[in-house]
Amino acid sequence: MAAVELEWIPESLYNTSICAVVDQYSRWRTDIRTLPENILFDVYYKLYQQGRLCQLGGEFCELEVVAKVLRASDKRHLLHHCFQALMDHGVKVSTVLANSFSRRCSYIAESGAHVREKAIQFGFILGGFLSDAGWYSNAEKVFLSCLQLCTLHDNALHDNALHDNALHDNVLQWYRAVECCVRLLHVRNGNCKYHLGEETFKLAQSYMDKLSQHGHRANKAALYGELCALLFAKSHYDEAYRWCIEAMKEITDGLPVKVVVDVLRQASKACVVKREFRKAEQLIKHAVFQAREHFGHKHPKYSDTLLDYGFYLLNVDNICQSVAIYQTALDIRQSVFGGKNIHVATAHEDLAYSSYVHQYSSGKFDNALFHAERAIDIITHILPEDHLLLASSKRVKALILEEIAIDCHNKETEERLLQEAHDLHLSSLQLAKKAFGEFNVQTAKHYGNLGRLYQSMRKFKEAEEMHIKAIEIKEQLLGQEDYEVALSVGHLASLYNYDMNQYEDAERLYLRSISIGKKLFGEGYSGLEYDYRGLIKLYNSVGNYEKVFEYHNVLSNWNRLRDRQFAVADALEDVNTSPQQTQEVVQAFLLAQGH
Repeated sequence: MAAVELEWIPESLYNTSICAVVDQYSRWRTDIRTLPENILFDVYYKLYQQGRLCQLGGEFCELEVVAKVLRASDKRHLLHHCFQALMDHGVKVSTVLANSFSRRCSYIAESGAHVREKAIQFGFILGGFLSDAGWYSNAEKVFLSCLQLCTLHDNALHDNALHDNALHDNVLQWYRAVECCVRLLHVRNGNCKYHLGEETFKLAQSYMDKLSQHGHRANKAALYGELCALLFAKSHYDEAYRWCIEAMKEITDGLPVKVVVDVLRQASKACVVKREFRKAEQLIKHAVFQAREHFGHKHPKYSDTLLDYGFYLLNVDNICQSVAIYQTALDIRQSVFGGKNIHVATAHEDLAYSSYVHQYSSGKFDNALFHAERAIDIITHILPEDHLLLASSKRVKALILEEIAIDCHNKETEERLLQEAHDLHLSSLQLAKKAFGEFNVQTAKHYGNLGRLYQSMRKFKEAEEMHIKAIEIKEQLLGQEDYEVALSVGHLASLYNYDMNQYEDAERLYLRSISIGKKLFGEGYSGLEYDYRGLIKLYNSVGNYEKVFEYHNVLSNWNRLRDRQFAVADALEDVNTSPQQTQEVVQAFLLAQGH
């Protein structure tokens, strides 16, 4: 069912009644809590609209009140508005609720199974809401409390002597524990707690094994999808791809649409980094369609799919369309969550990077810089200064500052911008090394970025060292013919060509970069421009004018091809058509894998 519109459109008489109740709020506060959940929510939303956040905060810090308003599920978007406004106002409502729930679970630990089950179900709803809102640490606390309730009375089996009722209770607890682990893994992924995420996955597997030993089976699609997300975040792309296949095998009729959409999203991203672009396109377009049809075009889940669609478009070199898709995703998230929210920050960062790539040749980076700075401002407002999420945002801002500095005509300003970019890159590198270690694609990217920066700072030996280190790591992890390898090879070629006069090495590297780019993306790949221009400069420098003429023609043909290639309409146009059924998409994907 599609979510309701965010605008307030009540009946006038009903609205007058709500306003009358709100006017007497202080007098009728206790009685108001007995109202049906939809009416109760409308009273609280009116408090929010009138800016009475202290009173609203007093209500929303009560578990019983929140339990009731969460049942008004068709108004969840409006609840996010209220919740985010309270957080921005300084009311730590997410922390208060998580702590209250944790204490309640401690009180009822020795209660009967029915009481514990009821608490677990509420915990799933509360933790899910906090997770959807981006307050991962508090959601994690809620799910850990649920997990404790799930496993507290796990009866041991002794020679099959366990009574049937006790076995039934155990099986129910194991199912709940698996569900809890999936939710816990999701929030730990979102909060970059990857080591704990791996432990959570192993715990979920242990409960899956217990169920299997007693003839039961839980669907593994959501669990495997979250594992795929974890491995993708750690740049373990081969493993992520393998597990996305396993997740796709688990998609069956009757699975929640959210689970299906999330598995399709993760599988698409895994296909992108493996350069399986046709598969990625089919998967992400189906995910976008399903999310929009089921949740509506203003729902956060739809924005999730758009961000992954933008990622696909950026990686297939459809940069202009990726910017438009990222902007749409950001608009949705801002309309739901407001400004100071982690989901908004990640959308700002994605838009910043795509805008930077889009405007790279024009040198107009104001829009990209704005979004990069907004992302950093939001993250530093919410999270600790050493949080891993800052690494990529700082990296994007540093890339933008470097380009602005290069085009700057004031020496003092140029040096200041380059130094700021240097500090940002070093901070990002340290965060990545702390999280992933030296031998990781993310770490290699930061080395490569430092290499480019040192070239701009005219520290050529340091630049060469960084580029070579980036290439060595990427080649070992991704292979000789990967896009990331081509990027670093092209950057090292530029250093040798423009600043170190090592023309033979530069020529060899340019040709290698061109070969990889054409193989992956075709003759119209945007990155080829810089390699072609580099070769024209190189052949001019060595006096090979025949080659200069040849590559001028190649560049002219490339320009004509680019003009034709992306003179296309809205990237969502293909998604608007009626797609295949989900099972058809799944079967087509699995058949392509030979499964």
